[in-house]
Amino acid sequence: MKFNYLITFRSITFAQKAEAVLRRADIDCRLQRTPRELSTRGCGYCLRLRGSDALAAVELLRNRDILFGKIYAMGSGGMEERML
Repeated sequence: MKFNYLITFRSITFAQKAEAVLRRADIDCRLQRTPRELSTRGCGYCLRLRGSDALAAVELLRNRDILFGKIYAMGSGGMEERML
């Protein structure tokens, strides 16, 4: 399964909460440390998910008032910030 989007979070708590919400909605995701080049505060976590799930995931997190940072699409040219 190809995971090609990252949603960043400022803390492990928010990332874990988001992971639980997305998994309950059958959206497959992986919790990981945010890559250093994307982390502005040096400490952060992100969820990695498929592009086909990205819009639904963001909408669900917004509806549940789960705070997240930025969204990145990963491709052959690197990572690019996206607005969903």
